Amino acid sequence: MPNITLSIPDDLHKKMKTFSEIKWSEVARRSIEERINDLEVMDKIASKSKLTEKDVEEIGKKIKRATALRFNAHRA
Repeated sequence: MPNITLSIPDDLHKKMKTFSEIKWSEVARRSIEERINDLEVMDKIASKSKLTEKDVEEIGKKIKRATALRFNAHRA
C-alpha cells in the first residue's frame, strides 16, 4: 500500500496527540475515500446534465445569495 505525507498545523497535531488511541491514518484514509466517492457521484450526475457552465454559475450565485439572506435573517 502506498504512503503519503500529510502536513498539519502544530496546534492540530498537539490535539491529535491527546487522543493517541485513535489511528489517525485510518481517519484520513476514510475521509479521503468518502470525498472520492462524493466526487465520483457528482461526476456521474454532471455527465448526464444538460446545464452549461454559465447555467451552473448562475445557480451557484442564486444559492449563495439565498444562503447569505437566510444566515443574516437568523442573526437579526
